[in-house]
Amino acid sequence: MVFSSILFIFRFLPIAMILYFLTPTKFKNLTLLLVSLIFYSWGEPKYFLIMVASIVVDYLVSRGIEKSRNNKKICILLLSISMIFNLGMLFFFKYFNFFIENLNNILGMSLKYVNITLPLGISFYTFQTMSYTIDVFLGKVKAEKNIINFGAFVCLFPQLIAGPIVKYTDINLELKHRKIDIIQIQDGIELFIIGLGSKVLIANNIGAFWSEIEGRGFGGVGTIIAWMSVLAFALQIYFDFSGYSLMAIGLGKILGFNFPRNFNYPYISKSITEFWRRWHITLGAWFKEYVYIPLGGNRVGRLRLYINLFIVWFLTGFWHGASYNFILWGLYFFILISIEKAVLLKFLKNNKIISHIYSIFFILLGWAIFAVVDLEQLKILLKEMFSISKNTQWIYYVRNYGITFIIATVLSTPMVKNIYNKLIKSDILKTVILMVIFLISIAYLVDATYNPFLYFRF
Repeated sequence: MVFSSILFIFRFLPIAMILYFLTPTKFKNLTLLLVSLIFYSWGEPKYFLIMVASIVVDYLVSRGIEKSRNNKKICILLLSISMIFNLGMLFFFKYFNFFIENLNNILGMSLKYVNITLPLGISFYTFQTMSYTIDVFLGKVKAEKNIINFGAFVCLFPQLIAGPIVKYTDINLELKHRKIDIIQIQDGIELFIIGLGSKVLIANNIGAFWSEIEGRGFGGVGTIIAWMSVLAFALQIYFDFSGYSLMAIGLGKILGFNFPRNFNYPYISKSITEFWRRWHITLGAWFKEYVYIPLGGNRVGRLRLYINLFIVWFLTGFWHGASYNFILWGLYFFILISIEKAVLLKFLKNNKIISHIYSIFFILLGWAIFAVVDLEQLKILLKEMFSISKNTQWIYYVRNYGITFIIATVLSTPMVKNIYNKLIKSDILKTVILMVIFLISIAYLVDATYNPFLYFRF
């Protein structure tokens, strides 16, 4: 079940909200836990026990660590159990067949694949529960005594499937004591509608162009169409994922939670380093806090710094999927960020126009690597992007998608938001605008058959 669906908006969400607000404060987390488990199990009930097991294991481990503070060996053992369980589950469901395939290809073996589907959101909630156990081990937070509260944190439905990656330290106080007022609910509804519009009206429309070109194959599309298709994917994945994050943050506000921001107009960046401070912020923060800093961060020698960066970016790429293109994508950004740290950042800061052109060029090239799983097709796409073709089919696509490209590009900058905040002061006018966005989005969902969500596969 996705947020941008008639089923969620008009069936699940109203029922969940009615139950939540009718429930006495003392039992609200229990209601959240139950409706979140229903949400998670809706499409894949067979993975219900996996979610329950994740809750129980990390709850018991963290409680054990709390009670064994004076015995470091037991604490390390318990933390190891949590890490092995969480990473083991992630490895089995997401990477097991990838390794089987490589063993078969490299060693000429005939190992059988496991017929499994990836549980929804496993990459996200695995990182959330691991961060909780690590924080308890490090003494950053005390172990949650109430398993209902902990369960509500793990499978809180607004951020369960695709983030933002919410750490326990982000919302532990709100799990126990949260206030909900009409202003917060209004803000939450506004964010949800803007996110819905971003996903349905922008991402889906621009994504249709990428899907059309990808579906026919990249051979012979020509230079202009090749770059247009990658730009379409870049805009699609941004509005798709940032829109979903806004919906999640909005739903969190309605329920009384303040989730961290996940996107901050990444396409206005003046460097690749800045881009990754603005894109999928919670994932970058997770890797920084739990991988980069423990490795020594930048408080080490030059060689060790680049080794640390290599590890972080290899893991970032591999986190996105069990495929070589994701690994290449991660290493591609490792190279760019390493070059920037070594020699380029000062130059980019002093040359704003060049820095924008540089950033967009390499960001788009990165999305080409990310988008195409088949390496042979990726080679074809890159060849088309960097060859000179006289193909004139691009005129047809500009005629059909030109306005969509312009709208999406403008909306990927803070321009419209700044104008909106300055000029739209009337609550009535804001309500009218939001209602129009909502109604058009619903009309699109009723009529459209194209409604993918790219980050479900991660």
